[in-house]
Amino acid sequence: MFSLALGKEPIHAFTWSNTNTSLYYATRTSWTNESESAYKNEWKDVIEHRDRDRGDTIYRIDFEDLTQPRIEIVTNISLRVVELICSSDGKRLVFSTESRSRQIEFMKDYELYSLDLINHSPFTSIQLTNNQAIERNLKWFNNDFILFTVTGEGSIEGEYRDTQGRLYSLNVIDGGIHRWANQFTGSITNYALLEHGQQGVIILGQLNTEVQVYTQQSPTSPLIKQTGWNGTYEKLVTTYVGNLSTIAFIHSSLDTPQEVYFVNSIDRLNTAQIVTKENEIFTQRNLPKGKSYRWLNKEDGTEIEGVLLYPPDKFEQKNLSLLILIHGGPYTARLNAFRSDWYSCAMMIATEDWLVLQPNYRGSTGTYHLTGYGDEFLHDVIHEFLSRPGKDILYGVDALIRDEIANPKKLAIGGYSYGGYLTNWLITQTTRFNVALTGAGGVENVVDWGTNDMPISNFYFLDGFPWEKPDRYQREATIFQLDKVRTPTHIVTGENDIRVPVAHSYVLERALYSLNVPHKLIVFPNEGHNIDRNPWHEKIKIREELKWLHKYGHICVSTCEESLFSYGTN
Repeated sequence: MFSLALGKEPIHAFTWSNTNTSLYYATRTSWTNESESAYKNEWKDVIEHRDRDRGDTIYRIDFEDLTQPRIEIVTNISLRVVELICSSDGKRLVFSTESRSRQIEFMKDYELYSLDLINHSPFTSIQLTNNQAIERNLKWFNNDFILFTVTGEGSIEGEYRDTQGRLYSLNVIDGGIHRWANQFTGSITNYALLEHGQQGVIILGQLNTEVQVYTQQSPTSPLIKQTGWNGTYEKLVTTYVGNLSTIAFIHSSLDTPQEVYFVNSIDRLNTAQIVTKENEIFTQRNLPKGKSYRWLNKEDGTEIEGVLLYPPDKFEQKNLSLLILIHGGPYTARLNAFRSDWYSCAMMIATEDWLVLQPNYRGSTGTYHLTGYGDEFLHDVIHEFLSRPGKDILYGVDALIRDEIANPKKLAIGGYSYGGYLTNWLITQTTRFNVALTGAGGVENVVDWGTNDMPISNFYFLDGFPWEKPDRYQREATIFQLDKVRTPTHIVTGENDIRVPVAHSYVLERALYSLNVPHKLIVFPNEGHNIDRNPWHEKIKIREELKWLHKYGHICVSTCEESLFSYGTN
């Protein structure tokens, strides 16, 4: 082992050559010491917005002589490199890009490029794609094709339009793109090569609340669902050495905690052997039991599905205290999977004697629809990204009360990120909730568009810029209806969040303070959108939310008698 000085700029993408001792890596293009000194002398600590951003340089290190590794510049580009992959024959390097600022504003910044590593003088990158999608998870299929996924950020086909997760292959010679599993109506969450691609690919596909394993030999071959266990497969990887194949994955279900498993043949998936027992302690505890629950949005007849978790020893009992826990995204879903962390905290809350409904509202992936499966359910939130899924959720509460599963006098609501947006919205639509737990949720759309790192989503959901659709930006904003809130509200946010800027939480807190509504705001220092830099922050979040539930959860803030569907008349 030895160290090698590579300059001041951190490496954010790298890959090994498969045929020699070369390593390719990307950093932000560095300044000379003289240029950096001159800039600091001129600007001191002043920030030139946008102008300070620089593109990337791709380098190659030759380790053939370990006593004197040789570093050379391969190419400079005006964008930021996300992924690098080298073909198995060592002839091509393909890379994906994003904007220099890492803000998703225009899709032209998100493309694939190729470098010819053999016939070059000098290296010149060739643009391989020109579409309205973000390509991720690149893998060489053979020396002429690469595979990539598009997961909810644009579309390969035509104008910008979000879709469920899809898998594509690209011919790097002629630019032809083919979609795999094009008859699959759910969302592709991941994939892996089967025997280096000689036998096609293994696909993880989400449909309803399950993520199952599928295989496909080629884009035109049938998609085959493999016989496996109920629940959720994830993090699947494959190796193939000397005609020996090994497949490893993580599996879990509501009743079975996450563990790592392996199997030597995809055809024997349900005989996989367990490798780890890291979560065995959960099998020794009396934990909540869960099931799928479905109801109708009676306004338009759409069937909605969610995951229902019962308190320990109360499976399928009646008249229970109910918490609606709303997932973020919206392009994700709650699954038949075992989750227990600061974000996926339904299991912990259910152990505190709460029935927890996790709704897969309009905008969720892989979700059943009475008129069919697929992207239609995803697209139904366009122009109504709060009001329509909000109605889906409230009809679910009504259904649980009608079925006598939930106690109408003991209702609570909560969510994080997009789930926080919906929580903030729903406490303006009804006073039936005794308590609210909101995290990193927005309240206003114009400042959100102007300050978050994905303004293209605001443009897409609301069909234009704020000056083009001012009425829609206002109609789907919580801030203008906050005077209706009566629900005691607990708020959490990361100090450095730019996905849902922290200003939203301060605006919400000030509004509730002005309205004399019981509330509390907790700000986690040095945390971004995900509260994962300090484990104490995760623990404190859950601890304080549970305290808030215990304090207000069983105290009605209204008569607790009216139907939830005063909604829409407010």
